[in-house]
Amino acid sequence: MTATLIWILVVLVAVGLYLSWTAGRLDRLHARIDAARAALDAQLLRRASVAQELATSGVLDPAASMVLYEAAHAARQAEEEQREVAESELSQALRAVFADAHQVDVVREAPGGEEAAHELAEAVRRVPMARRFHNDAVGAARRLREHRKVRWFRLAGHAPFPLAFEMDDESPPALVERAA
Repeated sequence: MTATLIWILVVLVAVGLYLSWTAGRLDRLHARIDAARAALDAQLLRRASVAQELATSGVLDPAASMVLYEAAHAARQAEEEQREVAESELSQALRAVFADAHQVDVVREAPGGEEAAHELAEAVRRVPMARRFHNDAVGAARRLREHRKVRWFRLAGHAPFPLAFEMDDESPPALVERAA
């Protein structure tokens, strides 16, 4: 009788340790999501700021400046629900403005344009990487949260279900190639 109770106690402790380890892993994944989201937000803000600065510099033609400025301003001011759409529209505006290499050359030839083009190209390049890191962390957390043990024992607590950040983040080829 005592041996049976001891074995039951050992099994319960082992199950408890395993569930505790799983909850800790899930907590670390949620922290990783938060860090990746902060990095993504920083990169998106940097891209919008650089685009807005370039649009107001007077280097671009007025139509391109207006398109780029409005898209960058909308991306910076977007509410969380509209953020993905606004950032996608900024990507589209960047591709429209820098559709050909001539526009990049115009920017590079202006005083301070070489640095501005390089900074914008770097910002545009970093957004897809930051989004990929964020979405990878979200995917890992979602896969873990889908396990029965996590649902049955409510190991996720009250944490909201993680959502991926889906946007058009294709870089303008002329900008990335010429400014690099």
